[in-house]
Amino acid sequence: MLRLIVRRAASSLFTLILISVVVFAGLEFMPGDACTAHLGRDGKGAVLEACRARMGLDAPPVKRFTQWAGDILRGELGTSMQREKPITEIVGWRLRNTLVLSAVAALIGIPLAVLLGIIAGLRRDQLFDMAASGTALVAMTIPEFVSATLLILVFAVGLGWTAGVVTIGYKAPLLEMVSAAFLPAVVLSMVLAAHIMRMVRASVIDVLKSDFVLMARLKGVPQQQIIWRHVVPNSLLPVISVIGLTVAWLLGGVVIVESVFNYPGLGRLAVDAVGDRDLPLVQAIALLFGITYVVTNLMTDIAALLLNPRLRTYRA
Repeated sequence: MLRLIVRRAASSLFTLILISVVVFAGLEFMPGDACTAHLGRDGKGAVLEACRARMGLDAPPVKRFTQWAGDILRGELGTSMQREKPITEIVGWRLRNTLVLSAVAALIGIPLAVLLGIIAGLRRDQLFDMAASGTALVAMTIPEFVSATLLILVFAVGLGWTAGVVTIGYKAPLLEMVSAAFLPAVVLSMVLAAHIMRMVRASVIDVLKSDFVLMARLKGVPQQQIIWRHVVPNSLLPVISVIGLTVAWLLGGVVIVESVFNYPGLGRLAVDAVGDRDLPLVQAIALLFGITYVVTNLMTDIAALLLNPRLRTYRA
């Protein structure tokens, strides 16, 4: 098992290196650079050369990449062109807010999805199963910006229970941020719960068909004991990886949801940075999203290895 964990960690490290190369190369091959985007029409002649010298953009790409990677290893993400501040100061609070939003969405969506998936699997082809499966399909097909707009119309415009969009600052206290994240988290948890519920339902149905469940029934084991001691634990083990991938997906969904709700997180900052053509900030945010995605998947893989005996004895 230790060998497998080391392999997963090495694979994740390689993925992070690949992400850093792709992010840097993607912005490198874009027309212009950070100075031309920052200076606009004034980006000509000596002014442009001075900006490139100050930003270190006049150096060869390989040298700039090694310098940038070295800064990343030291925890330095560079300086924002438009805001003229260290990027670490800009993204710190907003990264916290995005993690709060993702955590609230996960706490809402995952338990609900697991519960509904278990009940739907146990009641296959019955009314509850058809209703839950149909609702999940609808939730999976509706884009996040549509469901977010509908929630604002219902709870903010129609019922007046909330302000709809977030009005607090990005440095608001944690409890206020959790409260502000509730409605955006509901939007994210809809798609999250739909994907996980369908996987849990399918896993429960497969386990119910297994030989050891049939043998337990032939031996006269009570149905409740079969369900909670055999069916549910064995059904959730294969779903762990799916839960990890779906939670990591939240990082992509927050960009749209944060923009609709004006939530002061990393996704909204990414949209603003793209609009401002703040390329160093876009580069840093893309790398942070990649790191968070890879770390989430690594933790999920390790959890699956620790909880699944068959994976623990696997040799590749």
